[in-house]
Amino acid sequence: MANHQPKTITFDQGQADNGHQINYIRQGEGPPVILIHGIAASLSDWEFLMPALSAAGYASYALDLLGHGDSSKPDRDEHYHFRSLFHHLSDWIAGLQLQAPPVLIGHSLGGFLCLNYALERPMELQALVLIDPFYSKQQLSLVLRLLNRRPAFGERALRLAPLWFIQTIMGWDMQAAHFSNRTRQQIAEDYKRASPKITHIAKSVPDLNNRLERVRSPALVIWGNRDRTLHPATFPTLVERLPHAQGHSIEDCGHQPHLGKPALVNRLVIDFLAGQAI
Repeated sequence: MANHQPKTITFDQGQADNGHQINYIRQGEGPPVILIHGIAASLSDWEFLMPALSAAGYASYALDLLGHGDSSKPDRDEHYHFRSLFHHLSDWIAGLQLQAPPVLIGHSLGGFLCLNYALERPMELQALVLIDPFYSKQQLSLVLRLLNRRPAFGERALRLAPLWFIQTIMGWDMQAAHFSNRTRQQIAEDYKRASPKITHIAKSVPDLNNRLERVRSPALVIWGNRDRTLHPATFPTLVERLPHAQGHSIEDCGHQPHLGKPALVNRLVIDFLAGQAI
């Protein structure tokens, strides 16, 4: 049980007041797999996939990104730029001192961070699994585009919204009907315990469209065909532009297939990793 417990490590970026704690958990033994959640989520997103990876012979690591879950939540706006999140993620991975390059699995914003890692550190990973990944602001729904232009409004709304209201508006994603009550509660709690300043992150994310062909890692892209956060039509385009990618659309599924239809997602991920001889 010891290696299932949350762990906290601190990175110091050179100044005493810039060290920030990153909370993470580890499960299993074997080749390393790193799981990266999306915006306003936490490492609890991987409650179904991590045990499946462990049973299949992998060591999985999941973190709370900066500003999320039980990791540090700094107050200054500059910490909620994608580059700051990426640096903290990269430092954390380096601090794990893994014996082999990992597989990276990312959902939504986590998918963007995985793609950016593959572009900047191509020799430091084995493969990618991208679940409803964010790679361009063109993917955003009209409502989210408007909110993205006014992150201060989103910050205030997230700060003031009560937990019951967040649970209610989860109906925006039709897949929420497939979630257990416990999963719905966890998603809502993750929204409320995240820093409201996370609403500034998406505005800072660059468009990766013109760089996708430079991603050399083998990749699996999984998406829900009824995603209402990111347009589903953008995911086949991503598969086409990545040189070594395969894609799988999940029917009657929204933005979080790893929570709505975990058995299917687990099988797809494990089969893909086995096919890569990882």
